[in-house]
Amino acid sequence: MTETAQDTAPDPVLAGFRKSIDNIDAALIHILAERFRITQAVGAHKAAHNLPPADPGREVAQIARLRKLAEESELDPEFSEKFIRFVIDEVIRHHEKARGK
Repeated sequence: MTETAQDTAPDPVLAGFRKSIDNIDAALIHILAERFRITQAVGAHKAAHNLPPADPGREVAQIARLRKLAEESELDPEFSEKFIRFVIDEVIRHHEKARGK
């Protein structure tokens, strides 16, 4: 089977979608980096003031708030909860590390 010019030519519509996805991925990484810079400062503050690394009440409230935002945005709330839970767990790990645990 031989390839035709159409098979090897770039699809401009697909290329446009992929460029947008690449831009969004880059923005997500920058946003996560900024979020972790802030949470590292929170962790240092908590360690300096002997505050617990985790705040279960805030976590529950944040997850509920973000699930609602996901539903309103037509994003699967289960996915959004898994994603934010992953982020929260990583933040808590950083906070525990800042305390020397």
